[in-house]
This record gives sequence, C-alpha cells and structure tokens, in this order.
Amino acid sequence: TIISGMGELHLEIMVDRLKVESGIEVEVGEPSVAFRETLRKEIEQETKFVKQTGGRGQYAHTLIRFEPNTGKGFEFVDQIKGGVIPNEFIPSVRKGLEACLEGGILAGYPILDVKAVLTFGSYHDVDSSDMAFRQCAAQCFREAFMKADPVILEPIMKIEVTTPDDYIGDVIGDLNKRRGKIEEMRRFRKGSQKVYGYVPLMEMFGYSTQLRSLSSGRANYSMEFEKYQQVPKEIQERVVKAAAEKKAAKNK
Repeated sequence: TIISGMGELHLEIMVDRLKVESGIEVEVGEPSVAFRETLRKEIEQETKFVKQTGGRGQYAHTLIRFEPNTGKGFEFVDQIKGGVIPNEFIPSVRKGLEACLEGGILAGYPILDVKAVLTFGSYHDVDSSDMAFRQCAAQCFREAFMKADPVILEPIMKIEVTTPDDYIGDVIGDLNKRRGKIEEMRRFRKGSQKVYGYVPLMEMFGYSTQLRSLSSGRANYSMEFEKYQQVPKEIQERVVKAAAEKKAAKNK
C-alpha cells in the first residue's frame, strides 16, 4: 500500500493512526518524492505504425508537433485538414498521448505541461483502427520526448520558520545547505523572527528533527506545496538511474 502526503510529518501521522486507531502493524519504507517530467524543446515527429500478422493488419500515420506548455498542463490541438485522418480516429490519437502522460517516459513519472499539435497523417481504408492510432500516437510521443530536452521536475515547498534570534544564523545556514532560497525575514515578536523561503521537498526529509536540534526545541516550521521546478543536472542523472535500476529489479 502506498500512502501519500504533504511531507514527512504528515506521513508519520498517517502511519501512527494505522497503528493506534486500526491496530495494524506496519513496516514503512523510505519516503520518496513525487517527481514529474516535461520537455523543454519544440519538436516535430512523424511516425508510421504498420503491423501485418496475417489477415487484417494495422496501419496509422501521424505527424505531431510537441511544444513546452509551461503552467498550462496538457493541451491537444487538431489541425488536420482534408480528412487525411478521419474524424473518428482523432480522439484515438489523443488517448494514445494521454496514456504516455500518466506513465512517464524518462523515469516513469507523470508528464506535465505539453502541447501536442496534430498536423498531418494518413490512414488505410481496411487496416486503420482506434487501437492502431492510439499505438501510433504513443510511439510518436515516446520518440519525440527523448529528443526534446526532457527534464525531471521536483516539488518546491513554501516554508515558514519561526525561531528565536539566537538560532537565526544556524537556521538560515541549514536551509541554504538544503538548496533553500530565503525570500524574507520578518520580526515576529521580541526575541524571535520568521523566515520565509522555498526549499525542494526532497531536501526536507528529517528537517523537523534537525530544526529541534539546532534550536534546542524552540523553533518550529510549516510548509506547503508551491510549484514544480527543474532539478539540477546531477540530481536528474541520479533520479533517472534509480528509476532504471528499480525497473530492472522489477523485471527480474
């Protein structure tokens, strides 16, 4: 069973409720981050899907332009003219693309913010089908995505830390080590301050324990999801490698 939440503390509370309220003994693995994938470069991809296995075959042909669509999710545009792809197969193309979005391509994480423009294609009177166009579109997307500067996105959390003045330097230093970006510091009341900033979620595991240690238990914090942002190159390489190893282990 996979449980998901806004952070480590949220997950700990859910596990505790399973144990205390439901009386279930559970073993818990390491938390993982809900990464996402997207592309950074516009690319046009042409794909022909042809299969002949005796009797009726399968045929589909698409030309699709893929573009970054930052902050707007997935968008599908039909620019087919002259009936080169019949209207009944256009939804099949969209469904094939959407299937790829859910499963990811680079490392198996859902894909965000892509615009797909169907511009051309062809069909066969006998061999074209709903399934052929779905598979053609999916193959087209997979081929294009890997050429379009694919990147991994990580969740960035908006964080608010309240700390006594005596520990402000240690708190800020620790956030900087976690790739945090400090936006503002404000006097909270006499002797204490609030620190506002943004930190990648993957750097926040164990933060509550560390913050208690840094401040002798006197500082506290809260955080909420803000946005997805591209990870640094070295972290992307680690994430992709880990996903490949996990997939290989599962296939053994």
